[in-house]
Amino acid sequence: MTASHPRHRRALVVPAGMALATALAFLPNTAATAAPADQGAASADAASLSYVVNVQGGHGAPAHVKKAIAKAGGTIVTSYEKIGVIVVHASDADFAKTIRKVPGVQSAGATRNAPLPSAATTDLGSPKVLSAAEVAEATAEAAAGQDPLENLQWDLAAIKADKAHEKSLGSPKVTVAVIDTGVDDTHPDIAPNFDRAASVNCVAGKPDTSEGAWRPGAAESPHGTHVAGEIAAAKNGVGMTGVAPGVKVSGIKVSNPDGYFYTEAVVCGFMWAAEHGVDVTNNSYYTDPWYFNCTNDPDQKALVEAVSRATRYAERKGAVNVAAAGNENYDLASDSITDPSSPNDGTPSDREIDPSKCLDIPTQLPGVVTVASTGAKGLKSSFSNYGRGIIDIAAPGGDSTALQTPAPPATSGLILGTLPGGGYGYMAGTSMASPHVAGVAALIKSKHPYAPSALVKALLYAQADATACTKPYDIDNDGKADAVCEGPKNRNGFYGWGMADALDAVTR
Repeated sequence: MTASHPRHRRALVVPAGMALATALAFLPNTAATAAPADQGAASADAASLSYVVNVQGGHGAPAHVKKAIAKAGGTIVTSYEKIGVIVVHASDADFAKTIRKVPGVQSAGATRNAPLPSAATTDLGSPKVLSAAEVAEATAEAAAGQDPLENLQWDLAAIKADKAHEKSLGSPKVTVAVIDTGVDDTHPDIAPNFDRAASVNCVAGKPDTSEGAWRPGAAESPHGTHVAGEIAAAKNGVGMTGVAPGVKVSGIKVSNPDGYFYTEAVVCGFMWAAEHGVDVTNNSYYTDPWYFNCTNDPDQKALVEAVSRATRYAERKGAVNVAAAGNENYDLASDSITDPSSPNDGTPSDREIDPSKCLDIPTQLPGVVTVASTGAKGLKSSFSNYGRGIIDIAAPGGDSTALQTPAPPATSGLILGTLPGGGYGYMAGTSMASPHVAGVAALIKSKHPYAPSALVKALLYAQADATACTKPYDIDNDGKADAVCEGPKNRNGFYGWGMADALDAVTR
């Protein structure tokens, strides 16, 4: 199925009661506006592009490759020697083609189409912010032992997190890294659990550890802060409660001021997480500018290889990598998908792709936990991507309140989260489903502190509540199937192994 989608983020924001499917169909295109350059790239030539050059890992960049890069007009920004990924800026349009011919270079490609700095695109919306009156009403109705806004969080009960919290809140020795748009660690629900040592700004493709560099700017997306609160908002009598309110959360900022998640930043993010003891990474994005990266294209192949090396390295170092499946209602197991949006920093056009050969990264990379979204009625969200053998697990990501209405006292079918500046608001998307699974994985790691990443994933799947296919899946009740689910109850295209289970995570 082909659908327009809001750039690269795996979150949707809609007015209360509006059908998300309708919102997807009629959201307007946004105009390009000027914005700050990539951090660290302000001195780059206006015609420069960023590249990744992949060589054999573990030995450092060979001297002759470095010399060839310089001869081709490239400047090395940084080199991740353990995985053999070199980040380069160059203005010659033939740089990648030239450098691929150098002995020892396994692949090379441009990470973007727009020169540094790239053109900006404004966000398609903003979270539905809770008003003071709504906060006061929810606080007055909160049950004993609940945080003030917890009764609005239908999603916690959906994965039995409310019951899990009676047993355990998770261990402060476990850290979940939010690889995203930045995290506001000054938020009163995030500050108690924030891991500064595991936080960084990776936007330029190399670590920036200056104070607060991991925070979003005033004009930047609140997405990462929302995700962080879903995972680990403290159970402290303030605001909301995270899935794992006793674990630590860090911010790894990989989205530039324009809102793009480029390969060099994503590679930096995974490498930072790997080297700083992170137990779980949450990835609610796709790597720009290609929604799907086709391995028969030399540039896109290089991007797949670079991010694959980084995710594998992080997993070898003990991290469980969790990623959102996407919001286009695509069947990722189909033979063909029409991608109308790539490249999203250039001139996109419809292209037919085979999703087994053209990959959404990091979502479809081997070893990554791929998460589908469900709504308040436990059905696949109207927007969630799916696919037998692709989806590993499901979790609440919200849906239109009109399509999946939660039980009172919750009033919104979307997901409550923290917002920069101390606020709270609703968002929806597989972006919101992924952090629920990341939180459950953190609870498993808390229960089994010496478990390697492979065992944490195995427990995550084994403990999931098997959920049968929804047949027929007619989410808007118009008499027409909106998607087709295939597979048995315990391993199907809508829900994977089933719904994540926080209670089993702390008791089994």
